Amino acid sequence: MVTEAVAARKTREPELLGQTVVVIGGSAGIGLETARRAQVEGADVIVTGRDRDRLGAAAASLGARSSAAFDANDSSALEQFFAALDGPVDHVMVTAGGPYYAPLAEMDFDEARRALQEHPMLMAGVARFAAGKVRPGGTLLFMGGTGARHPAVGVGLMSGMTAALPALTASLAREIAPVRVNLIAAGFVDTPLSASLLGGHLDERRAELRATLPIRRVVQPADVAALAVHIMTNTALTGATYDIDGGQQLLSM
Repeated sequence: MVTEAVAARKTREPELLGQTVVVIGGSAGIGLETARRAQVEGADVIVTGRDRDRLGAAAASLGARSSAAFDANDSSALEQFFAALDGPVDHVMVTAGGPYYAPLAEMDFDEARRALQEHPMLMAGVARFAAGKVRPGGTLLFMGGTGARHPAVGVGLMSGMTAALPALTASLAREIAPVRVNLIAAGFVDTPLSASLLGGHLDERRAELRATLPIRRVVQPADVAALAVHIMTNTALTGATYDIDGGQQLLSM
């Protein structure tokens, strides 16, 4: 009985075999790792990003079906990208965009306004332009954060924005069904974006998390990618937010 179970695991078919996964923001970090994971599971991948050179290198390393360089926050460019896709796709993962952190006294209001609008409007744009391209039962999968659960100086506006994304996710799931819509709320993930935000404090933050998180290690892009692929393959999941923070939210309990 045990031998049969082991044999079944060894011979299982890839979970995304014959499917197509689009990763918007797929040239680095979580997006690139999700594209790799989807490919291992049998998917054809299409990746996009703003930096043409970095995107080209990522697409070549993946052997991606195709790539497209554009700013996902440009609504016209986003619409044109989906309109030009050759045939339907199965899943769209969106990791584009970054946060803006500053204490109130130092805040650049124009930059803060841009950051507040960026994530929800990108979600709305992808839902609008991609819905007709995604096969029924496929998913739109967005990245959010857990900042709203950890009030702190300098994160106020971003915490408010991240608190709104689960509600938007649920509403979009109702509106564009049977395409599914889900959100991953990540804590600290060890990515190039995190490195750019923390600068010289990166190693200190890693050490702190290793010492305090219940999992005793830092969450990596591969952890998020594994969750993303699970959400793609489990067709019972829609309108929900899935936390991945290594148990960080438990520390305040």
